[in-house]
Amino acid sequence: MNYKTPRKAIITDAGFASRYLPITKTIPKGMIPVGNKPVMQYVVEECAASGIEEIIIVATEEGKPIYEDYFNNPVPKIEKQLVSQGKQDRFESVKAIFNLPKITVITQDPTYPYGNGSPFASAKRFIDDDEAFLAIYSDDLVLGAPAVKDLMDSFAKHPDAVAIIAGQLVPHAEIKKYASIDFDQNTEVLHGLVEKPKPEEAASDLASYGRYLLTPEIFKYLDPKNTGLDGELWTADAIAALIPTGRVYVKETTGKWVTTGDPKNYFLAHLEYVLNNTDYADDVRKFVAEH
Repeated sequence: MNYKTPRKAIITDAGFASRYLPITKTIPKGMIPVGNKPVMQYVVEECAASGIEEIIIVATEEGKPIYEDYFNNPVPKIEKQLVSQGKQDRFESVKAIFNLPKITVITQDPTYPYGNGSPFASAKRFIDDDEAFLAIYSDDLVLGAPAVKDLMDSFAKHPDAVAIIAGQLVPHAEIKKYASIDFDQNTEVLHGLVEKPKPEEAASDLASYGRYLLTPEIFKYLDPKNTGLDGELWTADAIAALIPTGRVYVKETTGKWVTTGDPKNYFLAHLEYVLNNTDYADDVRKFVAEH
């Protein structure tokens, strides 16, 4: 069957984020800021700009109330104070949060095994049997053109798809850090993923990252019984199980993918954002040049 165009996205931030300790013992990783907004908000905004109408955030038990407060609390005391000071323009960025799509925050099913596929499986009940949806890792940030829109456009081109994965070209020497995408460049059909290959053995320099357009068929394989490496439930394994259908496609996205998954790459992603999106970029360049 062909599935309805996606109108929902599942965004995950359900891990312990141990590389960010101690800060992530108190706040979820997706709430770490880039500029004056948390990473999670950029991902939600990317979905909104691409026509997504409903967001399901899968968080930890500790992170759930933090996300619910951030996306739903109108903080009237702050607005009242700023209005009294004649600084109500500073509150516009807060008002913008409440114009985002409907956001529901849930926690991962505690009976599911560890693994990056378990948060998506935990949100299965929110997905209708006849609709495609977006599956997104919140620590993959896309600057510029929204990757979700690229995936939606690919789905319009391939309405028979059971899954579409996003990819971005990386320097040849760097492909060893990622999953190399093996696909037919003419048909865009996925043949497989080669995890962290030697550069000379890579299927391509197109790397897979955390943006997927999926259909309910994925839930046949995102099942607690289908654990893989290290006893974990992996999204990539479930997508690989769909490859024999010949209906899994690849979309090279146009925005720039940067990861915020660890402190070093977060800093580099934040710096790239600052240098390209703020009015103090030249001050930062000057500071770096002088030091």
